[in-house]
Amino acid sequence: MKITWFGHSAFRLEFGDAVVLIDPFLSGNPAFEGDVAEAAKGVTHVLITHAHGDHVGDTLTIAKESGAKVVTNYDLCMYLASQGLESFDPMNTGGTVDQGGFTVTMVRADHSAGLVEQGVTFPLGSANGLIVKAPGEPTVYHMGDTDIFSDMELIAELHEPDVVLIPVGDRFTMGARSAALAMKRFFPRAKAAIPCHYGSFPIIDQTADAFVAAMQDTDIQVIVPHKGMPVRVGA
Repeated sequence: MKITWFGHSAFRLEFGDAVVLIDPFLSGNPAFEGDVAEAAKGVTHVLITHAHGDHVGDTLTIAKESGAKVVTNYDLCMYLASQGLESFDPMNTGGTVDQGGFTVTMVRADHSAGLVEQGVTFPLGSANGLIVKAPGEPTVYHMGDTDIFSDMELIAELHEPDVVLIPVGDRFTMGARSAALAMKRFFPRAKAAIPCHYGSFPIIDQTADAFVAAMQDTDIQVIVPHKGMPVRVGA
């Protein structure tokens, strides 16, 4: 599997016949240094953890231009459909959907979820994490925006993620200390942790250095990828 980080919480997963974008906040993302069309090239699916604008991002444009199927919570799917989205697969917390060649499971996250229109925020479903599983590939857990919570132990037991995409930027999500504790306590058998949700907006942490330092006493590989440069991870 190839995993590419585009800054903030935006990722591209490439495996088998699938090209999956998660939380494709590219246009307007201060940390994104590439080209939107290139980042979305060949995309087959777009997965969204929750309805905040810095996660929904370019979903509508990418889906319209590529025909990619959007997978997210029911409320957000219906809203995006009202804005012209045609290909989507709604789900909700605890559910699993088969996308042909891989499955997506929505798990809990501790965060808010809503879009702002004309200065008013309206809720659109819950905030979630996403589990992506494909035969012969590492199981990937994108935590979304979240704090640490004890039910991560159940997520670990049910899904046994190999790669955890974990927010570390503080203020709106876990900071480095909580994120490192989450990995050590709940996901000690994970092969890799990739920090995200930092280095974009000036009011969150600008580097993952504190997380890297806090993880030095574990066997979990911490991967801090260069933005736009794919890294390969194995099952």
